[in-house]
Amino acid sequence: MAYQNIAATLSPEDIQEIKAALQTVQRKMPFLITLSTEERRKLVKMGDKSLAFVNNSITAAQSNREILPATFDVEELVRDYQLASALTELLISVQQLAEQVDDTLMAVGSEAMTSSLTVYDYVKTASKKTPGLKTVAEQLGERFKAIKGRPAKAASGS
Repeated sequence: MAYQNIAATLSPEDIQEIKAALQTVQRKMPFLITLSTEERRKLVKMGDKSLAFVNNSITAAQSNREILPATFDVEELVRDYQLASALTELLISVQQLAEQVDDTLMAVGSEAMTSSLTVYDYVKTASKKTPGLKTVAEQLGERFKAIKGRPAKAASGS
């Protein structure tokens, strides 16, 4: 579905309130960590298909504690599963918000670039007859110099 032209603003106060709300979210989850690429690669993953497996293993562990080593912490397994379930629910909401912010940024950025290209075209045209605009046209044109200097991409073969 096509979007309407975005005509919105965020005041400095709005931005500060949003940042404060995000900081509140982070404070509510002081246990959050950051994994390196290598750490992520090495971890056993629990996806959607694994939720039932983990849930069933909890039931098996709770019903058959005698087969597990005395050091095995069934309650920790239950806490990990409950936290994983809660974080999965929150992640979906955060991902939806991030996607909306990203899509809105892309759309409003496109609007700004499209309008700026129009301004540039008018400045280039007017700079031929209007004193003082040549420098402005050159300054705006700097954005495109790197593009012209790049080698053309080779046409992909069929």
